[in-house]
Amino acid sequence: MNLKKLLTPVIAVSLLGISAAPVARAQDEVAEEAPQPAEGEELAEEELFEDIVVTATKREQNIFEVPLAISAFTAETIDQMQITDLIDLGKFVPNLNVTAFSAGHTASANVFIRGIGLQDHLIATDPGVGVYVDGVYLGRQVGQNWSLANIDRVEVLRGPQGVSFGRNSIGGAIHIITRRPGDDEGGRATLQIGSRNRLNGEFYTNNRLSDDVALSVTGAFRRRDGIGEFQLLDNPRKEVGELQDTSARVALLWTPSDRFSLLLTGDGNQGDNGLRPYTTLIDEVPNGALVAAGFSNDDTSDDPYDNNTGQGEQVAVTNQAYGISLTADYHFSDNLTGRFLASDRHSEYSAGLDDDSFFENFLTFPEDGFADQTSLELQFNGVYGDLDFVSGLFYFNEDGENAQIPNIFLGDPGTYVISQEVDSLALYGKVGYQITARFRLAGGLRFTDDDKNAFVNINDFVETPGQRDWQEVMWDLSGSYDFENGLIGYATIQSGYQSGQFPARAFCLFGDLDFSQPGNVSPDNCFVANDNITALNYEVGIKGRPVSNFQMSVAVFYTDYIDLPYQVSTTSGAGFDTRNIIVDQTSTGIEWESSWAAGGGFSLYATVGYLDADIDDPVAVAPLTPEWTASLSPEYIYQMADGGSVSFRVDWSYRDEMFGEPTADPLRFTGIDSRSLVNADIAYYAPNGKWSLSAYGTNVSDERYDNARLNTGDYILVMLSNDASEFGLRLSRYF
Repeated sequence: MNLKKLLTPVIAVSLLGISAAPVARAQDEVAEEAPQPAEGEELAEEELFEDIVVTATKREQNIFEVPLAISAFTAETIDQMQITDLIDLGKFVPNLNVTAFSAGHTASANVFIRGIGLQDHLIATDPGVGVYVDGVYLGRQVGQNWSLANIDRVEVLRGPQGVSFGRNSIGGAIHIITRRPGDDEGGRATLQIGSRNRLNGEFYTNNRLSDDVALSVTGAFRRRDGIGEFQLLDNPRKEVGELQDTSARVALLWTPSDRFSLLLTGDGNQGDNGLRPYTTLIDEVPNGALVAAGFSNDDTSDDPYDNNTGQGEQVAVTNQAYGISLTADYHFSDNLTGRFLASDRHSEYSAGLDDDSFFENFLTFPEDGFADQTSLELQFNGVYGDLDFVSGLFYFNEDGENAQIPNIFLGDPGTYVISQEVDSLALYGKVGYQITARFRLAGGLRFTDDDKNAFVNINDFVETPGQRDWQEVMWDLSGSYDFENGLIGYATIQSGYQSGQFPARAFCLFGDLDFSQPGNVSPDNCFVANDNITALNYEVGIKGRPVSNFQMSVAVFYTDYIDLPYQVSTTSGAGFDTRNIIVDQTSTGIEWESSWAAGGGFSLYATVGYLDADIDDPVAVAPLTPEWTASLSPEYIYQMADGGSVSFRVDWSYRDEMFGEPTADPLRFTGIDSRSLVNADIAYYAPNGKWSLSAYGTNVSDERYDNARLNTGDYILVMLSNDASEFGLRLSRYF
């Protein structure tokens, strides 16, 4: 594919203003029965785009007033764009790439924003992008689920978010906000059927039980057949890539007075899925252990989406998570409010890969893991004339473990167990001041203290503890200016921080290993965490609505990362060893989002992201980081004479080529080709606003692509996509 020819029209169309569907699309749900124009009648100017209020800085602001790059998606847009998980979300946000590896688990997501993320999942590693649900931090993505029916919106914040969201947000943050009980009474029930035996059912109801008590209940069941077969096993329990997940959420809101409210939520999900599609390349590593043992690519499946494993206990992957949270809000006065948020969560999973992908039990790594998390946050927010502030105290504790018992390495059995407990305490504050009617200045500080205690046990005789603590002060400074022509310009400097990490798989404890990479480790300094990871981002942007039917956002950024760990793995020693190679990285880029309501029922949403990641090591590259990302989403809505409407929508997304690990050496075969995906949706909305019916298609051209690649020195693991083409119907009933 010719990249220049592909992107030139996208950029040209966007910059000319011929691009659309909102940066933060905000159309009312059909259930709200918004007035419809008569056939051929245009919407009034003020109804073209609904203003979106976000909480990216922990205070409510119009999305155009937030001095940073942010995208927001409403529940309606998520449905129309066929977004079912974080991987799908990554298709429509500039410089956001979401892959999957995580021991072959189908319920995992590895989020990269502007070249910062984490491919691994073990408890000793921390993601570079924080994921939050209603303000609650989800430290682990394996075993979590967010595809519930009561989502109000999803906010994607790009760039370091150290002051607002703290550690582990050096690349950015994703905040999922659910609907508050009692805000919109009523509900929705949806049934979806499709190819590959797709069967989804979900419901959401929101009602006031009395003047001061409201309750919302959500439930969902999702199922889909796999994408391949386990060919050499008799009656395997699952197909390759099979999906099955059940989830529920209950939220109870008590508002005894105008000043005080108490929100109690409980949620849980359980997944019973098939192992993610993957394959192993053997012949491409002629000096590897698999070739030396007499194996070749002929021992793996001819179709990479099938699998030749002989390990029947590893065809299924399971996950479950549950948690409760309590949010108390108190208005001390019209100017000052307080909030207390407490949460307790547990997640666990069972997964693992038969790395060799053939019948013999030569390289097998079954895995079980869990994580227990507790968080407490106390906030005080105030507005006094032109001055506003946000302040808080945050505490987070996580205790988790990953265990491979037993694993098979080059035909020999062994065990590997790693555990870690983290205590994190933070104090933060941010102040904004409206200097003039047009100009606003804001700044903030956050102090964080992290303490980690880790422990590794290998084959029941190599036991090593590790302990370290870190402290860091993060800060940001921003200025925004309202040009009074519908556009707001901003400039911001943001810092970010992440505590150091212990090696995920510390087989270097057996001795020096040759990774063909810098930074070899000896047993004396193997299980040691690296120093603080810091980020400093410089960004300028313009966003807003220069004319009534067009809104846009453009950001230019430069980010400097110091002591960033790249993970490098090998099986050339005593086991599957993963170590951290420390680099400095600079990321430079530009991001564009725009929305154009052309009239006559036509609209268009467009995004373009460009990223140049420069590493201080001349042979290193930023892994899983495409240079270009883009999307186009045209939509046409036909208003019928009886008050109903029909919408026709296409969503196209593009991700540039990239590398699966931090080296561009062509002999390592970790290059990942670019991919283009197309979704389509045709929907009918009844005139009374009580039901809708849509016909959908996802990945309509059935493009198959790689998610990640890893060269261990003995073989190459290729993690494949799990979203082959699907077509079906979705019926929704609103009440």
